[in-house]
Amino acid sequence: MLIAQRFVAGEGADRPSQLEIDPLNLDNEARGDFACDRSNLPWIVFRAAHRANHIAAIPSRSRALLAALARTVDAQKPYAAIFARRELLTGRALQSMRTFYRSLDDLAEVGLIVRAPQRRHGDAGLFGRAYIHLTEKAAELLGFVEQKNPPALAETSQSTNATPTKSEADAQHYPLLIPPSATVADGGIYKDLFPKNQKRQPGTLPLDLQRLLSLGFHKFLVFKLMREAKQHGKLLTDVVEVTWEHLRAAKRPISYLRSLLRSPVDFGHQLRCQHAKIHERRTRLNEIKAIDHLAAHHAGQIFFDEAINRRFEISADGSEISIRDYREPCARVSTAGWKLDFASAVRAGRLLSALPSHDAAFAEKCKSVPSVASATTRAGSDPKEGARAFIEQAPVAAISARLADMKRLLRATCAGVRKDLAAI
Repeated sequence: MLIAQRFVAGEGADRPSQLEIDPLNLDNEARGDFACDRSNLPWIVFRAAHRANHIAAIPSRSRALLAALARTVDAQKPYAAIFARRELLTGRALQSMRTFYRSLDDLAEVGLIVRAPQRRHGDAGLFGRAYIHLTEKAAELLGFVEQKNPPALAETSQSTNATPTKSEADAQHYPLLIPPSATVADGGIYKDLFPKNQKRQPGTLPLDLQRLLSLGFHKFLVFKLMREAKQHGKLLTDVVEVTWEHLRAAKRPISYLRSLLRSPVDFGHQLRCQHAKIHERRTRLNEIKAIDHLAAHHAGQIFFDEAINRRFEISADGSEISIRDYREPCARVSTAGWKLDFASAVRAGRLLSALPSHDAAFAEKCKSVPSVASATTRAGSDPKEGARAFIEQAPVAAISARLADMKRLLRATCAGVRKDLAAI
């Protein structure tokens, strides 16, 4: 007989049941409890924090705070103000607020930090932030800057012939410690308002796009349109230059310009063609000016061709040229269209400037050709030749008379005159 039974009526609610434990949630809670900071520090910051933790001349609390300052200061500007709140620094140094202030006093006593006085901020003129700066000694000790040569510093101090006070020296090394002027506002508080690596939009439009402002475009809208044109593979300057006349006459120039940006037209090619035409026109005008200048330069001069067969004489004002062939009794005068051929011949060296020998040779060739006057004299002396010339001219006179009769008959017929009278 059993003294105590295993299951007794009414004990199920009194005894607690076995706890149900979720192993997955337990592992997640353990990971959360043992989590740490996973941020990767640059090498120069990691080295500075390591050096700060191994300075034997200061207490451990000061070493922890100096390591926190080394992690917080800008490595590119180690002398700049450390923009960090007390909660951030105490959290990184794992100290209470009272220990934090004691550590600040320790670092200030050994000359590793400078605690600037409180500065005014805001329009109300209230006192606010008191920034912390690393000294030159701390920056060299932590490795942010290279160590300077002490003799050089001694020579520099001797050359000045003056011993500056501590406040003046601090002001020279730390410009941010200079008290603000009564008429000048204080600088930035939390960030650099003018970073060098920030991409900024230009303040003024390009000169060829400023005319869009007269059509109702805003400056920032033009910048936006420049970006849209780049997305469509165009340049806004090319589109505006090619379509400016139509754009200026449009009722809604903004919508019209955006439709042009979306169109598949190659405005760059059109602009290049226009520039090519303008360049060609300017080249032609320059060539015409050069030809006129060449003709004016040789005004009143006489030239001969290479074979001394023709004589070229330019007028005194350079407006016309007289050309005489040795086989012709008189010269021919040209008043238009001769300058281009003349300039080409002069540049090619096909014309020779008149010399006495050239004049004599040309006159000799002119004498060797029989003249018209001598032919007329021979015709008067020989009656047969005169009759032959008359016979040759007779058919020409008959033809002219017959043509005159035909014209007169045609006029009479068109005027309605009788045929028998018209035939007379």
